[in-house]
Amino acid sequence: MISIPTHALNDGTKLPAIGLGTWPMDDATAEEAVDGALRMGYRLVDTATNYRNETGVGRGIARSGVPREEIVVTTKLPGRHHGYDETLASFEESRARLGVEYVDLYLIHWPLPRVGKYVDSWKAMIKLREEGLVRSIGVSNFTPGHIERLEKETGVLPSVNQIELHPLFPQDELRAFGAEKGVLTESWSPLGRGSALLDDPTVVTVAEAFGVTPGQVVLRWHTQLGAVPIPKSADPQRQRGNLDIFGFELGPAQLAALSDHTPQRLGGDPETHEEF
Repeated sequence: MISIPTHALNDGTKLPAIGLGTWPMDDATAEEAVDGALRMGYRLVDTATNYRNETGVGRGIARSGVPREEIVVTTKLPGRHHGYDETLASFEESRARLGVEYVDLYLIHWPLPRVGKYVDSWKAMIKLREEGLVRSIGVSNFTPGHIERLEKETGVLPSVNQIELHPLFPQDELRAFGAEKGVLTESWSPLGRGSALLDDPTVVTVAEAFGVTPGQVVLRWHTQLGAVPIPKSADPQRQRGNLDIFGFELGPAQLAALSDHTPQRLGGDPETHEEF
């Protein structure tokens, strides 16, 4: 079984250096994928209320036989449930679907600044953490301004900010802000889903130099930047390849070359994107 390094979060918990994404799997696919991935050595699993597969993820966790305390289970609060009481209720629904006593990492999925309730949700998440129902709390798709507002109004920083991150969109400023604040960056769409990233000549050349796949090069780029990628795959062979990235190390010139693209956002802009 492949051994995975971990990161220490600002709240004293630990996060594996790579995880399994599950969007857009349905329940049946998620159950199979999570079960197999955990048996293989994955210890971080990422889902969300809006993925509509929390039930399948929970079944995969139970089926795997891996001790619950070894697994970091992440889920996310949807936009339609922003607000203090709404967040508490939404969390209980997620916890029931997952079939777990506690969630390891609970994230606000999008900030929805026009709605303006993400601080209220954050206060509810602080309560959940204080009650031991959540181990770590964080955010997804938050800008420095959004995070600074959380800190100013509650005194509590997120442990994680999960953002769109890949060599086509390296997010240097946001990653630097997170590092300065002690907020770990997680990468969604780490392989640039829907783009030609894995066919990029630089990526292919580096992969050939190490005798690995383009996907492995890109995931290693994430881990060496200090970010935690969560690639989605239901294919056991690809899952294993995604996990097996710690046996080689990219040099400074290779890291720089992989980041040298005109920034290309593939997903929504957190200032305007609304997902309920």
